[in-house]
Amino acid sequence: MTTFTFAPATRETAKARIALQGPGGSGKTKTALRMAERLAQGGVIGLVDTERRSALKYAPVPGRPDIEAHEFAHLPMAFCSPENLIGAVNAAIEARVAVLIIDSWSAFWAGKGGLLARVDEESKKAGNYGGKFTAWGPVNELEQEMLDALLNFPGHVIVTMRTKNDYAMEGKTVTKIGVKTVQREGAEYEVDVVIDMIAGTGTVTKTRYSALDGACVHHPGEDFAEAILEQLGQGVDPVQAIVDDLVADGLTYERALALHARAKARNLLGADLLHPVTGEPATLGPVIAEYGQAVKPVTTGVTGSSAPTSDAEIAAETARAREAMYAAAKAVGLDVDAASARFKAEYGTDAIWGTAEQLRAAAATFARTTATDQEQGPTPVTAPQMRMMHACFAKVGLGAKEARDERLRVTSVIIGRSIGSANELTKDEAQTLLDTLTNFGDRPNAAADFAAMVEGLAKQPA
Repeated sequence: MTTFTFAPATRETAKARIALQGPGGSGKTKTALRMAERLAQGGVIGLVDTERRSALKYAPVPGRPDIEAHEFAHLPMAFCSPENLIGAVNAAIEARVAVLIIDSWSAFWAGKGGLLARVDEESKKAGNYGGKFTAWGPVNELEQEMLDALLNFPGHVIVTMRTKNDYAMEGKTVTKIGVKTVQREGAEYEVDVVIDMIAGTGTVTKTRYSALDGACVHHPGEDFAEAILEQLGQGVDPVQAIVDDLVADGLTYERALALHARAKARNLLGADLLHPVTGEPATLGPVIAEYGQAVKPVTTGVTGSSAPTSDAEIAAETARAREAMYAAAKAVGLDVDAASARFKAEYGTDAIWGTAEQLRAAAATFARTTATDQEQGPTPVTAPQMRMMHACFAKVGLGAKEARDERLRVTSVIIGRSIGSANELTKDEAQTLLDTLTNFGDRPNAAADFAAMVEGLAKQPA
């Protein structure tokens, strides 16, 4: 018999689950992109476009920085089946998307390939004598799989839903009774915040956060997203809670396995974090595996026996070899993820499970590729860096469109060479710029202090 146990409830930090609903032209897509820019916090925004590529109207125009636009990764989708949405979510996870926008979610209900179409398809199959009534069985299962994939996405999620007029028959009279969302009835219960859009104005009609209840905002954007982030941040970080257990004294291999299972069940294995020891960017799954490997018992070959004293020595030797491998990779411009990918391609296993001998061999290989990597030239500025630049420049008073020339001048002074566009930056130069902007952005007199620093640099001899 299964035993159930209640434990004290603790609120956790969470990711946004937002629905924007309204008629065509009410501003759903634009609002989703504006809110996503703040929610992403410099990360990638991914948009699944079921509306005949209409979202591209808000994309940047090459060579026209004066036109208001939003940077996002675009995925057009004409056949809106549950399987395709699940595939899109998995692609977003693989691409490390920070905010996933489904525009629109209604298409997966009433569009081509959507759930209603699947019911019609199922009802016409041979052997189905119950028509649409029995056809809902397998379709309901598909819908649940789709919801599980979408709502378990590790980043923020924004869905848009169309609305239409709803009517009722009273005797022989047809009466308009309001508007109806084009989605399964009760779909709003799957999200935390529902915002009704009318002519660019958003009104919160459903929320789990009392601070947002009934809020009405014209053109909701970064400020409104900030208010949502504030509510989401109240509580315990589930990733940090796992890391705290991982680094606590007395970790056993069995405990590491349990933490890995816990993270997998919460869809947190791909969560970003800084390595507890090196401080380098990492993801939760490999970090758990690394710590688990360090305490994994070593079998001696004699049944029922192990060598606990040599276990610590082997773990320490392996850890040193792994650090050497990553140091060699960093020297040739590889980050942790790229180094791990090369290791797996060579040895068929993740670096965290590699032997000391394999890791030392990988370090030697990375060291020998210095010339090859340098021949490929520097890595160009990344999209997340570009987004972060805009936010950081705003903090020092240079966020306006008309300040573009001054931003380029300031950037040229800081990196030590003249550029005509931010796209000319290398990844390292962009990081230098971001580090400098960040150092000044939180000061009380950020704009003045930053301007004085730039002028001081400009006066220095070349």
